[in-house]
Amino acid sequence: MLPQNSLHITAIQADLIWENPTENQKQFENKMNQIENTDLVVLPEMFTTGFSMNPQPLAEPMNGPSVQWMIQQAKERKIALTGSIIIQENNQFFNRLIWVFPNGEIAYYNKRHLFGMAGEDKSYTAGTQKKIINYKSWKICPLICYDLRFPVWIRNVEDYHFLIFVANWPKKRAYAWNNLLQARAIENQAFTLGVNRFGTDGNGFEYSGNSALYGPEGNEPWFHIEDKEGLISFELKPEELLRVKNNFPFLNDRDQFQIN
Repeated sequence: MLPQNSLHITAIQADLIWENPTENQKQFENKMNQIENTDLVVLPEMFTTGFSMNPQPLAEPMNGPSVQWMIQQAKERKIALTGSIIIQENNQFFNRLIWVFPNGEIAYYNKRHLFGMAGEDKSYTAGTQKKIINYKSWKICPLICYDLRFPVWIRNVEDYHFLIFVANWPKKRAYAWNNLLQARAIENQAFTLGVNRFGTDGNGFEYSGNSALYGPEGNEPWFHIEDKEGLISFELKPEELLRVKNNFPFLNDRDQFQIN
């Protein structure tokens, strides 16, 4: 079933302050004050700390200050708010995408594919469950950074409408980021949004951002922000999904499979 209403989204591409949740919360709060009307605000991966492999002093429980801050912002602004943070649970650390609904209710997704080349697999526990969020009649699949490289995991077997990637994707691999976002939109016939960080992190890695939104045909990006901070809002219309699916319903012929 297609969505019944348009969805207004806002992506925030920011230069994260290294391992400083309080200051990052302040900067995102200031940026959100510039938004006039939206249903959903999307923040980058590990938006409170940057992509840190030092979870011990930075991790928070699910009732910790960063999640509470997200709940407060969502309720006060009457929006859904999402981004990933470092969570500690049952003596394990997770790179966890938190989704807060306008009423303060929470859903979450633990990053499935951990970036071994940075040691993420040694610092964090991988998730095992894909998560589909139902919000304002839209079926939304939120994923995290390195997940973008694994199309089998992403494959649209749930008939979702909107695919989101939050990321800390380095500048030197921006070509892959741009092309994989487009490919995921094409092969899954879904609106596809990537929200990346900008700037230089505490390890000296540079990020050019390249946050972008692709329509369900995967043609030229509907917006693209490169080499600067940025905040952009956009409207997703169900009529666009209906047009694409009616003109070329290739997902009806997709392969059936299970992931172990």
